Amino acid sequence: MRKNSKKAIVTAAIALFNTKGYAGTSIRDIAAKANANPSTISYYFDNKLGLLEYCFTDYFERYIKQIEESLPLLDSGAAACLKKALENILYFQCSNIQMSRFIAREMSLDSQIVREIMSTYFQKEKYYFQEMLETGMKRGEFRKHSPDYALIQLKGLLTMPFLNPHYITEVLHVFPHERYFAEKYLEQIELWLEGTILSTTVGIPSAVS
Repeated sequence: MRKNSKKAIVTAAIALFNTKGYAGTSIRDIAAKANANPSTISYYFDNKLGLLEYCFTDYFERYIKQIEESLPLLDSGAAACLKKALENILYFQCSNIQMSRFIAREMSLDSQIVREIMSTYFQKEKYYFQEMLETGMKRGEFRKHSPDYALIQLKGLLTMPFLNPHYITEVLHVFPHERYFAEKYLEQIELWLEGTILSTTVGIPSAVS
């Protein structure tokens, strides 16, 4: 069995799922693009659904880790913690552009795997963001508002570039896979935080890199 064949299969699957959709991609398509034998896919993942579940789980495990890495900052400041979490997520999504686009599209559908993601990873994400928002409000760093509605806006900011890739690239001529995009877009998110979330007496401190 070829070394790194599992990684090649996952990379091929993500690219094909993103361009052809899950239903429009066959095991043979994935095997051909990965230069692997279809039996190798069965060996690692059992079937196409197993491969899809692996891709989702691997992505969201790493996604949640981006938020968790910011949590130690909460003790010193909710604003710095929230900013760092958003920065980590944005750079993660841009670094995994193919999967981020596929995820954004698939999460708008109603399926068993989407419901599982909602009840596990997104519930954990909600808990972490609510902790930051509620802590910030208690300390006077954030304005009083509904954490749920603030989270809707935050998720919208983080998802839009990947949910509407053709609009972003062909109409606005902005390219989320480039580091420049993440840097400029993060500046806009910070402006939104200052105008919407943060108390008028609190600025956004630099997060520890």
